[in-house]
Amino acid sequence: MAPMTRYRNIVILTGAGVSAESGIDTFRSAGGLWEQHRVEDVATPEGFARDPDLVLRFYDMRRVAIQTKVPNAAHEALARLDREWAGRSGGGEVLIVTQNVDDLHERAGALNVLHMHGEHLTVWCTACDARHRWTGPLIERPPCPACAAPSLRPDVVWFGEVPYRMDEITEALARADLFVSIGTSGAVYPAAGFVRLARELGADTLELNLERSQGSAWFDETRLGAASVLVPQWVGEVLGD
Repeated sequence: MAPMTRYRNIVILTGAGVSAESGIDTFRSAGGLWEQHRVEDVATPEGFARDPDLVLRFYDMRRVAIQTKVPNAAHEALARLDREWAGRSGGGEVLIVTQNVDDLHERAGALNVLHMHGEHLTVWCTACDARHRWTGPLIERPPCPACAAPSLRPDVVWFGEVPYRMDEITEALARADLFVSIGTSGAVYPAAGFVRLARELGADTLELNLERSQGSAWFDETRLGAASVLVPQWVGEVLGD
């Protein structure tokens, strides 16, 4: 890796491994289950059309659970980097692109966060296309605050749907001097392809993960260990502690 003083713009991709130490389960097990449910039943448009009550109850439970969790040392360190990097780099930027649908980056204090897979604590009205902050249940079909239609669904990108804000992510990768992937499996696209795009666009690449991911060969450097340990160490290096 190059000296940190070379870098100006940093794009950080975070996945389930960042939030796992806060007690949030990873999205998909090797058996294709998410908390004892088939992913096809609770995380696809077809599953929602087939059994909306099952899907709404599932996400109502997750929405409650998310609000009981707290950020861990990895979230705190990335929030610190977000706050301090511009001053250290002469105006450079840090963008955290997360696959996670929790709000732990924000609760740790990070401001420049982009949720490419949506958020548990927002809802999407399929009638008027509005999105709203939401902390309560959906199972009783409450009205949309904007149009009053009973058409709210979880604002989560399901399999078969297009991730959010891909144009912004691509533009950020084009500006990046360093791309860092933290706590991701390297198995879910398009996020799994970010490292290749970043390299093609000239960025250095670093992976921080519990174990080698499916895309480890594309990184200039891989460091293995718990996110709560590796991320604060790396942020300390970046900020010159």
